[in-house]
Amino acid sequence: MSDQVSDLVRLFNGLFLEPCRTELVGGADEPVYLPTDRLNQYHRIVFKRNYISSALHEIAHWCIAGDERRTKVDYGYWYEPDGRSAAQQALFERVEYEPQALEWVFSMAAGIKFNISADNLTGSLADNHAFKQNVLNAVKLRLDGRLSDRMTCFIDALIERYRPGLTLVFDMFSLDDL
Repeated sequence: MSDQVSDLVRLFNGLFLEPCRTELVGGADEPVYLPTDRLNQYHRIVFKRNYISSALHEIAHWCIAGDERRTKVDYGYWYEPDGRSAAQQALFERVEYEPQALEWVFSMAAGIKFNISADNLTGSLADNHAFKQNVLNAVKLRLDGRLSDRMTCFIDALIERYRPGLTLVFDMFSLDDL
């Protein structure tokens, strides 16, 4: 695991392992959220291989998920793998713009380049411009006061660790960056 990814795991686990009983774990072939079970005392946010962007994206899903969703594997959501039809892709994008917006905010706070993802390389793509606009609009809503305590805690910790003194403002985010 790279030093940057290891540092992010330590940062997240230092904030949330005990109070939220949630652990960030890397190295998987595919990302997944696993709630506690009889063998595991902690919920696990498992990210792909050792990709920092995957870690930030999965943390975004966790921050958005409510109490009930966090009791279910992958928060109880469906996931259709790469190769989705246009209709399936449109549905994916309707539920995915929020996590990607929050991932973008986390990335900015950590000084990491954000890459929007349609996650459908071999399938049909919906209107990519509309998806990008929805992500940008969601960033604005989050920065205009729709941040939960967990989101704020993590953003503040990222800034303190990686970009001390940074103040996140909406003008830092642009469609041209997507």
